[in-house]
Amino acid sequence: MCGRFVITDTAEDLAAMFDVEHVGEGIPGPSWNVKPTEQIPIVLESVKDGPVVRRLESARWSLVPSFSKQLTSGYPTFNARAEEAAEKASYKNSVASKRALIPAAGYYEWHTAGKVKTPYFVHSDDGLPLAFAGLYSWWRNPALPGDDPARWVLTATILTSDAQGALAEIHDRTPVVLPEEWWDQWLDPHTAGDQSLVDAAVAASRPPAAGLRFYEVAPLAGAANGPELTEPVGSEHVAGASGDPRG
Repeated sequence: MCGRFVITDTAEDLAAMFDVEHVGEGIPGPSWNVKPTEQIPIVLESVKDGPVVRRLESARWSLVPSFSKQLTSGYPTFNARAEEAAEKASYKNSVASKRALIPAAGYYEWHTAGKVKTPYFVHSDDGLPLAFAGLYSWWRNPALPGDDPARWVLTATILTSDAQGALAEIHDRTPVVLPEEWWDQWLDPHTAGDQSLVDAAVAASRPPAAGLRFYEVAPLAGAANGPELTEPVGSEHVAGASGDPRG
């Protein structure tokens, strides 16, 4: 799964990295402890009576489908299981044409043994940002008038799949990290998304394609936020390798 992640790049950096043509307002800055329901930067492509435009926007991390009556949900939607995303009512419309990339410098994953939870920081092996496969949705607040610009809320979720290799020894789920050659296809709103597209994206993300490494970090305090959170307290491991990294 992906319950917290890290953003270290500015909006300007992300716009250049993902060839963005339009940068929206309020793009959140660097954070080393991003949590569900907070604002996150996402990359999406939209078409409005003209050519496709690639945009960097700020979204609430926890997808709210357009048919929802309220912004909050009775179940978590910050992650979506990739193997059933196209069938779930909350996500199937987004799979069809509202797919996004969610940039991250890395993410935290916890291994649970009894009552002890040990955090690990997962990052790319080349130091470049990861691009999570995401979905987005525009939710309209029925309590606000039609001419209020705040009535539309952009929300997003991160797709997850079964963990592979050494990552599976930490947790059984992992976010889907798309290689760069997949970015254009995933974002293209003219590409009709279905379960086969999601499955192909998951296959493309498998180690060693994702190029991930990870190491143990100190326990995260809820409100803590700084680069010291990602400092290693253990040796680094290659995500695509097999064997228990805690050995």
